[in-house]
Amino acid sequence: MSSRNRRRVRAGTALLAVLAGIGALAAPATAQADSPPENRRTVTYHGYSVDVPTDWQVVDLAENPRACLRLDRPAVYLGRPADQNDCPARVVGRTAGIVVEPITARSAGQATAATARAPRGKATAPSAASRSDTIQIAVEDAGVLVTAAHTPATESLVREVLASAELTAGAERTELPDSGQRSDAAPLAAAGPQPGSYLGKGFDACTAPSQAAMNAWQSSSPYSAVGVYISGSFRGCAQPNLTATWVTNQTNNGWRLIPIDVGRQAPCTSYSLKMSTDPATAKSQGVTAAAGAVSAASSLGIPPGSAIYSDIEAYTSTTSCKAAVLSYLSGWTERLHSSGYLSGFYSSAASGIRDAASEYNNTAYTRVDHIFYAWWNGAADTNTGTYVPSTYWSNHQRIHQYVGEVTESYGGYSINIDRDYLDVGTGTPPPPGCTGVNLNFTAYTTVQSGSTGDLVKAAQCLLQAAGYDPGTPDGIFGPDTATATRNFQSSRGLSADGVVGPRTWTALLSRGTTPTLQNGSTGEAVTRLQRSLTAALGRTVAIDGIFGSGTTQAVRDYQSSRGLGVDGIVGPATWGALQSGK
Repeated sequence: MSSRNRRRVRAGTALLAVLAGIGALAAPATAQADSPPENRRTVTYHGYSVDVPTDWQVVDLAENPRACLRLDRPAVYLGRPADQNDCPARVVGRTAGIVVEPITARSAGQATAATARAPRGKATAPSAASRSDTIQIAVEDAGVLVTAAHTPATESLVREVLASAELTAGAERTELPDSGQRSDAAPLAAAGPQPGSYLGKGFDACTAPSQAAMNAWQSSSPYSAVGVYISGSFRGCAQPNLTATWVTNQTNNGWRLIPIDVGRQAPCTSYSLKMSTDPATAKSQGVTAAAGAVSAASSLGIPPGSAIYSDIEAYTSTTSCKAAVLSYLSGWTERLHSSGYLSGFYSSAASGIRDAASEYNNTAYTRVDHIFYAWWNGAADTNTGTYVPSTYWSNHQRIHQYVGEVTESYGGYSINIDRDYLDVGTGTPPPPGCTGVNLNFTAYTTVQSGSTGDLVKAAQCLLQAAGYDPGTPDGIFGPDTATATRNFQSSRGLSADGVVGPRTWTALLSRGTTPTLQNGSTGEAVTRLQRSLTAALGRTVAIDGIFGSGTTQAVRDYQSSRGLGVDGIVGPATWGALQSGK
């Protein structure tokens, strides 16, 4: 038996074991239990040949240039993706898929530090790493870039397929540019946090559109924001256009990006990749998903301060399912915050979003910063009807997906999209490295050299977030913390004594964005306001993120005592006084 035939037997056996459990989103033509173990065929492209299961679809992109590179059904795609495709807007989930394309300036932009290179004379790289359940190998002797998507259940199958690869007589070498020459190694980055502060229309599509399509839509469409699936083990479409160069070009042209991660789904669904019903495990899974999303965002040049939205599709809620979802989102949020990102949550308004709203004030869960809700009522606004109280996530923290799965054409480029309406702001993520540190106290008493405890740790985190390094936040007020305090005080025109007293607390606690706040406002900025008023007034102001009557009175008292106009509204003058430590 030849080595290739032996591989076919081994891989065919793996196919039976793995595809049997792919789940609800597998293609209709999955392998049957009685499939023969040699159920393989050899596919050759550009001097690269690989054995794939016979029930995988093989798509020649030269013959079908508009084909959608779908990952929700097993397939291998050969060639260069075209500038237009026929992808549905809503493709959720994946099984396994491989894209083999020539190494060109365009495809080289997809390569990252995780891209493996096959050795000279080889078409395989057995130690290739998987990132966001994607393995990428540059087979330079054949001049191709191979991108293989999988799930945890299908990774072994995909690796078996990749291990079967060989070079053919027609192979011609094309080298992938060195990391110092590749476009993704250049100082490319989005033009600020994404989506940033924006009010208006946007759209999301299964795959990031080509540069030509984005240029055409920029000129003639009503949209200025675009949702992009940057990460996650359950993304349904390949992303051949999504590179750091693409991100830089779009944001420099004025587009706002909505970064989306598609990971584990609710346990009360039939999806093949689900979060655990155990809340502690689900929270850990959320942390893992967020770490992958942060890595992907960083590689694409999407900076801290951006919001990343976890896509959890509609589900029929139960008590245990709701607890799993909110625990997952708690881990997701805390891990994003630890890296300086805002957390977002996409779901159906009638399931995930309603569940999150029902526990909005439950401190057992860490609340997401933004909601992105599917309610296809055709209204381009951020009204949430009866699903979410109007005072929740009301401080520029909403995206409404108001129409789904429509095809629109501008400048000769057609895309199947979901229509979105955004009212978003940048917000202020919690300080990096301070996840789980309590910043809410009934009184902010003076701390100084020799002090210890939670108040010291809170001061250290706030100093760190302001750019003044006190060392690792450990709750011990030592020399580094004193130095950081003096430097912060000097920057605010305060007496640089190294002691965190009422004025320094007030300046530290109020630092961040300065939106106009008044009765009815909610969110992170209100929480910062309430903390700083507690410090400035020397009395307890309830810290709940809701601007109610108690906060209104505290604002009026502060304004009166500082010689400001007394109107109970926190505008530039009031924020300015707080942030200068008055």
